[in-house]
Amino acid sequence: MKKNVAVVFGSRSVEHDVSIVTGLQLIENIDTEKYNVVPVYIARDGEWYTGEKLKDIAFVREFEKNVKDATRVYLPPVPGTKGLMTYPAVGGLFGKGKQDCIPVEVFILALHGMHGEDGTIQGLLELANIPYTSAGVVGSAAGMDKYVMKCAFKGAGVPVVEGVVFCRDEWENDADAVITSLEGEIGYPMFIKPANLGSSIGINRADDREKLTYAIEVASSYDHRIIAEHAIVDNIEINCSCMGFEGDVTPSVCEQPISWGDLLGFDAKYLKSGQSSEGMASLNRMIPAPISDELTKQTQELTVKIFKMLDCKGVVRIDFIYDTKNEKLYANEINTIPGSLAFYLWEPLGISYTELIDKLIEFAERAHGEKERSNYAFESDILKKSGLGAKGSKGAKGKGAKPISR
Repeated sequence: MKKNVAVVFGSRSVEHDVSIVTGLQLIENIDTEKYNVVPVYIARDGEWYTGEKLKDIAFVREFEKNVKDATRVYLPPVPGTKGLMTYPAVGGLFGKGKQDCIPVEVFILALHGMHGEDGTIQGLLELANIPYTSAGVVGSAAGMDKYVMKCAFKGAGVPVVEGVVFCRDEWENDADAVITSLEGEIGYPMFIKPANLGSSIGINRADDREKLTYAIEVASSYDHRIIAEHAIVDNIEINCSCMGFEGDVTPSVCEQPISWGDLLGFDAKYLKSGQSSEGMASLNRMIPAPISDELTKQTQELTVKIFKMLDCKGVVRIDFIYDTKNEKLYANEINTIPGSLAFYLWEPLGISYTELIDKLIEFAERAHGEKERSNYAFESDILKKSGLGAKGSKGAKGKGAKPISR
């Protein structure tokens, strides 16, 4: 019997369009002999929709005009629903119409950025107790916030480029003080980044005060926390994917993206030569990366270390910066739901995109099985000895109230 899987894409994120490409690309490559695909599009306003027409990019591209041909759905945050619920039809007894449940056995997340890759939807799926691909709540949240991620990497002994974080209100209240502080602590050149974004959106290099001011203004329009990092001038980028769950973890081959200028930005990743229709897979890159065996091994070992440290599952991609002058490798960031699911890094190992999707579903179910083995109930006498009166909390007022230590 075919398994019902929901492919979720879109969402309230600046990476909304990139997510659509990843999601529809995944739907095109999934094995329809094994799975019934339920497309789930999260519109820019956060509403969830499903319908067969959502598999067509032309339909999604003009969604605001086509919304009437899609069905609004939601996922209740309670175990036992086992799928998506449609909104009640108008009418019915006491004004409550009939609701349908669309069964889903596994959710495949093709979301990028906030409200999707940051632990929020992962938390909803944990509450609903349904298997899902991508990292869990902790790994997703830590992987989304670049400053938290940097702290986690450093704590695990993973080398990172030094940087500082400051808040938008600090900038708005005293821009001169922020600039003076950054010039002293970081120095030029430096990169300015929003703490919570991907796809290189909002990132700019600053070589002087004018460019620094511009970079901070851009970054602060996307997030309330901004990161400043020293820019390594002589560098190459190296990316490596990782796949698995718990002890069963495998690194991919390494790649070296070819950038156009000082930074591989959003336009370079998705818009060069009409690449937006093909996603990250069409980016100019060298696979495998033309680096030494020793550097390849170091990159793969750090990739596996980070994957395990953040308790990831499924497939991720970790981006590194290699300082060619000082011959030092730094972890730049983890993408817990990489563009195009990084399938192009697995094809050289004989794993097709279709087979990769099979593995993602397998790891999602394995992780869910491990969760089900844990005990979530503990019997105690705390309620009997709570000191609460028969009328509830009123009996706890005054001298009868006792603090709870936990």
